[in-house]
Amino acid sequence: MSTQTASVAEKKPTGGGPREFLSITDSRTGKVYELPIENGTVKALDLRQIKTGPEDFGLMTYDPAFMNTASCKSRITFIDGDKGILRYRGYPIDQLAEHSNYLEVAYLILNGELPNLAQYAAWADEITHHTMVHENIKDLMAGFRYDAHPMGMLVSTIGALSTFYPEAKHVHDPAVRRDQIVRLIAKIPTLAAFAYRHSQGLPYVYPENDLSYAGNFLQMMFKIGNYKVDPVLEQAMDVLFILHADHEQNCSTSAMRGIGSSEVDPYSAAAGAVGALYGPLHGGANEAVLRMLREIGSKDKIPQFIKECKESGGDVRLMGFGHRVYKNYDPRAKIIKKMADQVFEVTGRNPLLDIALELERIALSDEYFVKRKLYPNVDFYSGLIYQAMKFPVDMYPVLFAIGRMSGWLAQWQEMIQDKDQKIARPRQVYLGEGERPFVPMTSRK
Repeated sequence: MSTQTASVAEKKPTGGGPREFLSITDSRTGKVYELPIENGTVKALDLRQIKTGPEDFGLMTYDPAFMNTASCKSRITFIDGDKGILRYRGYPIDQLAEHSNYLEVAYLILNGELPNLAQYAAWADEITHHTMVHENIKDLMAGFRYDAHPMGMLVSTIGALSTFYPEAKHVHDPAVRRDQIVRLIAKIPTLAAFAYRHSQGLPYVYPENDLSYAGNFLQMMFKIGNYKVDPVLEQAMDVLFILHADHEQNCSTSAMRGIGSSEVDPYSAAAGAVGALYGPLHGGANEAVLRMLREIGSKDKIPQFIKECKESGGDVRLMGFGHRVYKNYDPRAKIIKKMADQVFEVTGRNPLLDIALELERIALSDEYFVKRKLYPNVDFYSGLIYQAMKFPVDMYPVLFAIGRMSGWLAQWQEMIQDKDQKIARPRQVYLGEGERPFVPMTSRK
């Protein structure tokens, strides 16, 4: 099958200006098809008209892992991976990280505009006064083993919230949707902190209404005796939540949209998104970076490690470098690297930082990695900061989930309101057996 772009001037829509078409010649039949191009895409269903005969199902695209398939139209997050650009609703991520806070960014992502003073005050107050969870949730958590992974507990407790708010199933009611959005953003730090305290055998600490979103989470995590939230660590936590708030159609966001497309309540969809984030290729990447830095052990061993990365055929990998989207320096990594110095002034310098800095310097000067556009991503430095702040490794994906909840909910709400969307149901290319007769067990060889 050969393709070429048809002359724009040759095709004009009725009542409008010039439109672009893709001209396709099917070498099997010799027929020519012209498919409209809209926003740099052609509709996959337009390919169905390309057939060899009446019995032919029609042409489909084959795109494992959705490498080049857009499943939705969105107005939330823009990424230009080649230029290292990340914007929420048009605002550059570095400006939001420097001048905003997480709740303000969450409002932006969900509503499309930054709030004014009155809107922000009402929004922050609403979130603050919904941080408490029903006491039965504690009973549910008591059923987990003492060493249960906090992500497993988070999946279960978020899903369980749907049974506390049965009205959440009315997903087409804007007022009902908004109530669940507020509850999920407000309660996920509480659920996360309770999961941690359970794993440590510590009594749960309840939220306090006079603390910020990030500050409240830190005190629920670490409060023993006269614990006071350090403002530097509070700010760092807030920035990390901002950096993770949304990232276009990644694995967990696609899961949120896919599950939500069945019109299930948002708690069930969010539980599925947390489950997707649980995987080591998604939410567990910064843990892999720490493990790599520990295995390297010292700066003098970095050249040998780099050599093994290049010669092992993929068995030894440079973790925290490269990204499915970014083919440039991840803009979030730049912000975290700068913020790390402020954190380490409070916590003390993480001994793995010197190895990380030297590894970055050597890798970015090595033609092998530069040619492959392998630059540090957000996971390369975030794990070092989490470790310095005394978070156990099992909590790293949980921290990711707290920040990402606002993005998941914004994407879910956009999907619910999109008239183009239907229940997700990808096609497959069947390569199995054709029809064959059943053979009784006694006759099988």
